[in-house]
Amino acid sequence: MTLFDKHRALLDQAVHAAKTREYWSAFPENPSPKVYGETAQADGQAATQAYFNGDFPLQQTATRSWVATEQSPYGVALNVRYPDCAPADLVAAAQAAESAWQALGAQGRVGLLLEALTRIHQRTHEITHAVMLTSGQGPMMAFQAGGPHAQDRALEAIAYAWMAQADIPATAHWEKPQGKNPPLVMQKHFEVVGRGIGLVLGCATFPTWNTYPGLFASLATGNPVIVKPHPNAVLPMAITIAILRDVLREQGIDPNVVQLGLCPRNEDTQALATNPAVALIDFTGSTAFGNWLQSNAKQARLYAEMAGVNTVILESAGDYAATMKNLAFTLALYSGQMCTTTQNILIPQDGIATNEGHKSFDQIGQDLGAALAALLEDPRVATAVLGAIASPATSERITASAQVGRLVHASQKIAHPQFPQAVLQTPQLVALTEADSAIYNQECFGPVAYLVAVKDGASALTVAQNTLQQHGALTLGVYSQNPAYIDQAVRVSLRGKVALSINLTQGIYVNQSAAFSDFHATGGNPAANASYTNLAFVADRFVVVQRRAHV
Repeated sequence: MTLFDKHRALLDQAVHAAKTREYWSAFPENPSPKVYGETAQADGQAATQAYFNGDFPLQQTATRSWVATEQSPYGVALNVRYPDCAPADLVAAAQAAESAWQALGAQGRVGLLLEALTRIHQRTHEITHAVMLTSGQGPMMAFQAGGPHAQDRALEAIAYAWMAQADIPATAHWEKPQGKNPPLVMQKHFEVVGRGIGLVLGCATFPTWNTYPGLFASLATGNPVIVKPHPNAVLPMAITIAILRDVLREQGIDPNVVQLGLCPRNEDTQALATNPAVALIDFTGSTAFGNWLQSNAKQARLYAEMAGVNTVILESAGDYAATMKNLAFTLALYSGQMCTTTQNILIPQDGIATNEGHKSFDQIGQDLGAALAALLEDPRVATAVLGAIASPATSERITASAQVGRLVHASQKIAHPQFPQAVLQTPQLVALTEADSAIYNQECFGPVAYLVAVKDGASALTVAQNTLQQHGALTLGVYSQNPAYIDQAVRVSLRGKVALSINLTQGIYVNQSAAFSDFHATGGNPAANASYTNLAFVADRFVVVQRRAHV
C-alpha cells in the first residue's frame, strides 16, 4: 500500500471539509489523557527538555557552526544549538534534491506529507511544549494553536494543493479531424512542476500555526523548502523539520527537500530571500521587512502577512454584559499578541443603547476594564490566558501608550508562580478622540486597546473603512441591534476586503480562526496579500509543463 492510499480517507475528508466549510477537525484540540494517552503530556515535556543544553539532532549539508539563539519569555534556559548553514549551501542542497521530489508526482508528495503530518500529530505534546517555551503562549493556547490547529492548517494546505493538481490530467489523446484527410493525432503529457525553492520566514509568536500553511503548500506542489524560523522560536520548527526529513529518508528521497535555515545574521536572511533560485517566499512579520521583501526579492512570489489595525465597532448591544466579557477575553488572550486581536474599539461619543439602558462612552470604558479585572482576578486563570510577553519591545509599547491619551484601565504586571522570570501584563485601555488618527491608525502590537470616541455610528463606519484602506486588517467586528447598520458594516467589510464578525457574545472570539471553515486573511488589503487557505494560496506555486508528439 502506498502512503497516498494509506492516508486517502483523511485526504478525502479534508477536501470535503474545505469545499463545504463546515466544522471539521482532523486532530483533537482537547489535551485530555483520554485522547492523547495517560503519559503523553509528561512524555512530550520530557522529550522537549531533552534538547536543552545540546546540539539538536539535525544533520544538514555543510553545517558551518552550531548556534543557540532562543531566549524563552518564561525565563527557561533552553540553550539548544542548531546547525547554521551558509545560504549558498542551503540553496545548492535544495536544488540537488528538487528533481527527485518533482519526479515523485502529486500523489507521491501528498502521501508522504500526510504520513509526516500524522507523525507530527503523534508528537503534539513535545512540539507544543516547545511552542509554549519559545513563544510565551499559555499552555492551553500553545497546545491548541501550536498543535492541532496548526496541524489542521497544514492539512488544509495539502488538501487545496491536491485539489489544484488533481484538476490537471496527466495525459490526453488529441485527435483533430481533417475532413477527407487522416486526422491529426497527438499524445500529450502534462506535468506539474514546482516553481523553485520555497523560503518560509517564521514569526516569534506563532511558530507553527503561521509557518505550516506555506511549508506544506510549497512542498505539496513540488518545491523544496528552506525554513527560516524566528531566532527566538526555532525549536518547534526544528522538531517539525526533523520529522519531515525522517520520512523523506525512509522513502528514499533526499532529505534536503526540507532544511532548517537558521540564518541568525540579517545579511544571511537577505541573501537567501534574494537568491535567484528562491521562487516562493512565505512571510509573517513586520511591515518594514515585508516591504523590503517586496522591493528586493522581486524574483519570488511573496505570500505575506504583515501589520494591520483590527477594529471593533460598538454601535449598540443586545446583551451588554456578554459583549463586555467577549471583548475582555479577546483583548486578554495571549496578551493581545495575535495578528487578529482587536486594537481599536470605535464608540459613539454620546454612548450607545443596550439591553441595560443607555451606556455612556466613559461607562463603557469602566465596564470593559471591570470585565478584564473579573476575567483575570484568579492568578491561575490570568497566567493561562495571558501567557508571557514575548518581547521587551511589547512592554515598552504598553508603557508608551499610557502617554498618548487618557488612561482608562492601566496594565498590571502579574507574577507567574511557576516561572518567576516571566513578564505578564494585563491589557491596557486608552481613550482617544476621532481626531487622534495618527495614533490609532498605527499598529500597537500587544495588550493595548484604544477606545476611540467617534461622532456617531456613521462616523464609526467611515473611520473603520479609512483604517482598512490605509493600513489593512485581518479582523473587523461590529456590535449592533440595527439590521440596516449591520448591512452597512457588511458593505464596509466587502470594500475593505476583511473578515467581519457580528455580535459575538458566546464562546467564539473575533481573533479566533477555524481551519477548514474560516479564511485567515483575504489577501485583499495591506495587512496580507494572501489567505490561509484557498486555491490562490497554492495554485501559483507550480506551473504545468506539457510535451506532445505525433502518434
